[in-house]
Amino acid sequence: MAIRKLQLWLQLTRSHGIIRRYFVVNGFDGALTMLGLITGFYLSSQAVLEVVISACLGAAIALAISGVSSAYLSETAERRKALADLEEAMVADLSESAHANAARVIPLLIAIVNGAAPLLMSLIIISPLLLVQSGVEFSPDPLLIAITTAFFCIFGLGAFLGNIGGTSWWLSGIKTMAIALTTVVLILLIEQ
Repeated sequence: MAIRKLQLWLQLTRSHGIIRRYFVVNGFDGALTMLGLITGFYLSSQAVLEVVISACLGAAIALAISGVSSAYLSETAERRKALADLEEAMVADLSESAHANAARVIPLLIAIVNGAAPLLMSLIIISPLLLVQSGVEFSPDPLLIAITTAFFCIFGLGAFLGNIGGTSWWLSGIKTMAIALTTVVLILLIEQ
C-alpha cells in the first residue's frame, strides 16, 4: 500500500528524474571530495590513518547534512508553490488530496536521497581505510586503494548516467573518470 502511494506521488510530481539527478550530482560531489581529500593526504606522505578517516568522515557527514537540509528546504518550497498553483488553477482546496500528500512526502524523499548519496559514496571510498583501522592488512598503501575505489565509484556514476541517457555507458564512465583525473592532476600541480 505504501509503495503504491509513493509511486503515485512520484508520478504526480514527476520526481523520478529529480531523484536520479540528485543522487548522481551529490554522489559525484561526495566521490570527488573524498578523492581530493585522500589524494591530498597521500601526497603529504605523513598522513596518520586516524586523521585521514576523521577528516573524510567529517566531510562526508557535512555533505550529507548539507544535502538533506538544502534539498528539503528547496523542494518543500517548490512543492508548496506547485500545489498552490494547482489549487488556484482548479479553484479548489487540495489540502487533503494525493497532490497535497505528495507535496509533503516527496521533498523528504528527495532530501534523503540527496544526503545519502554523498555519504554512501564517501563510505564506499574510505572503506579500505576503515578496514585497515579494524586490523585488516593491505599490501599496497590503503590510501592508494581508496583513491582507486574513488575512481571506480566515479566511473560507476558516469556509467549510470550513460545508461539513463541511452548513450554509451562506457563512454560516459570514461568522461567522469576524466573529470576525476583532472581533479587529481590539479591537486598534484598545486602541491608542487
